[in-house]
Amino acid sequence: MKAIVVHEFGAPEVMKLEEFPTPKAGPGQAVVRIHAAGVNPFDTYMRAGTYAIKPPLPYVPGGEGAGIVETVGEGVTKFKTGDRVYVGHPLTGTYAEYALALESHLHRLPDRIPFNQGAGIYVACGTAYHAIFHHANARAAETLLVHGASGGVGIAAVQIARALGMTVMGTAGTDKGLELVRREGAHHAFNHKNAGYTEAILKATEGRGVDVILEMLANVNLAADLKLLARHGRVIVIGSRGDVTITPRDLMARASSVKGFVLWGISEADEADVHAGLYAGLENGTIRPVVGKELPLVEVVRAHKEILETGALGKTILIP
Repeated sequence: MKAIVVHEFGAPEVMKLEEFPTPKAGPGQAVVRIHAAGVNPFDTYMRAGTYAIKPPLPYVPGGEGAGIVETVGEGVTKFKTGDRVYVGHPLTGTYAEYALALESHLHRLPDRIPFNQGAGIYVACGTAYHAIFHHANARAAETLLVHGASGGVGIAAVQIARALGMTVMGTAGTDKGLELVRREGAHHAFNHKNAGYTEAILKATEGRGVDVILEMLANVNLAADLKLLARHGRVIVIGSRGDVTITPRDLMARASSVKGFVLWGISEADEADVHAGLYAGLENGTIRPVVGKELPLVEVVRAHKEILETGALGKTILIP
């Protein structure tokens, strides 16, 4: 099969399109013919060798995708050849024509969702759902600020929170990003490049502050986030690219908290809840993955460079 292969950790250029052995399904496993693969920031950190997980070399990148079940191994009962699925955390990477996954890593893809959108479900929508319901314990009457709302996770969070009944605010760094955030359901959108945007957020809450903040770049925003919280407010850290200095008194004065997580650490019970909820939302149109950029597999180097640039809109997808 054709696949992107990494033989050494380093810059994006270490990724090469090569012929690679096609995986075979063992007991409890399935091979998925990948029609679209999602690109995520953690893919770039793993390729660079700076991520907490360091796969043995050589390896095929890609932690999520969507396609059709090609073959199933002994003991697989929930899926069969020909089923439409999205896959997360597979045994082999999705930047390839085929990927190997455990049965538990497969999730049914509703017929109404095309594969390019399906490739953006597991990480973006799964992270947003897990953050809002399991970590923030958000409630309908609360106010949510999504810091970095024009990206894949941010858009999913806006859609989910709006459907839940929350008052939703989002930030973005471009006019197109702000337009997208509003279109996907935010009641208020703020340009985080503008001086005084935090004061505008507080003004929109009539000085009360926000109950929940989903933070995509904590090393830049966390210190300011703490001053935006209402009493008993919560910041959920989803992404960070460095260290940050905060003032603990901002937490103490509001009896507030900061919590972080990685999607790979999710429990089986929470994961079952996430994907049941996502399936329902995908079916009824509440959740609508937004594909911002779709590239052929051969342009993987470009994808890895551009996903870390500011102003990204929606999900970046590779097509094998």
